[in-house]
Amino acid sequence: MLLFGILVVFQTLSLPGQFAYMAEQDPEHAYLRWPATAVSVFWVLCVQVVIVATWKLLTLVKNDRIFTQASLAWVDAIVWAIAAAWVVLLGVFLYIGVNADDPGLPLLLFLTLVGVAVLGLLMVVMRALLRQATTLRTDMEAVI
Repeated sequence: MLLFGILVVFQTLSLPGQFAYMAEQDPEHAYLRWPATAVSVFWVLCVQVVIVATWKLLTLVKNDRIFTQASLAWVDAIVWAIAAAWVVLLGVFLYIGVNADDPGLPLLLFLTLVGVAVLGLLMVVMRALLRQATTLRTDMEAVI
C-alpha cells in the first residue's frame, strides 16, 4: 500500500515537475514536456494496475480462492497492463530510434522492450497454468 501511495505522489507531483524543469533548462526540447509527462504517467499507471491486481491475487491466495474464475480477471488485468506498457514503449523506441544520434539510448530501450515482452509472455504462461489448475480443481470438486 505504501508503494502505491509513493507512486501516486510520483505520478502527480514528481514527474510533471521534473519535465517542467527539463523544459526550462533545455528550451530546444521543451515541446517534449507534455508527451514525456503523459507517457511516464501512463507507465506508472500500468505499474499501479499490476500492484493492485497482485494484491487482489494475494488476497485470493490467503482466502484459498485462487483457483476460481475471479483470479483469472486479475491475471488478465496484469497481462493487459503489461501489453499496454509494451505498446507505448515500442512507440517511444521507434520515435527515439529514428531521431537518435547515438545508438546507446535506442539499444537500452530495445533491451527494455525485450525484457517487458518476456515478462508479458511469462504472465501469459502463468495465466494458462492458472486456468488449467482452476479447471482441474473444479473437475475434482465435481467428482467429490
